[in-house]
Amino acid sequence: MTAFYVEIGETFVFRKTVSESDVYLFAGITGDLSPNHVDEAAMKQTPYGGRIAHGALLVGYMSACSTMACAKTRNSAKEVPVSLGYDRIRFLKGVRIGDTVTVTYTISEIDTVKRRSVANIEITTEDGSVAVVANHILKWVENA
Repeated sequence: MTAFYVEIGETFVFRKTVSESDVYLFAGITGDLSPNHVDEAAMKQTPYGGRIAHGALLVGYMSACSTMACAKTRNSAKEVPVSLGYDRIRFLKGVRIGDTVTVTYTISEIDTVKRRSVANIEITTEDGSVAVVANHILKWVENA
């Protein structure tokens, strides 16, 4: 059996400042023009104190880390990694435009029979607060 491509405890990190253009471009692409994301005056009246990034945008940032894990396996001619999805996504804190987030993607489980790995994902803001948590499942499938 082929050795596995990632190891339990292996970690990948992606860091980015959430920009206004990130939020507006994402809103335009998805059609999600909720005041939560595009109406500063309305959101100043909430406990958030201003606009917050789309949760799905933050999940997109998670994908950057999964891509790092996948890139490591591209040397294999026998299997290619694909995402089976994100589970148990929880948005614990709003992420404001201008916040710098760190996405930490840590391999937590490996199933060599099913050719899958699970990663725990945590997104923190620059003050160390946890904003989002999730699990991600990758599957390695045989090349044709």
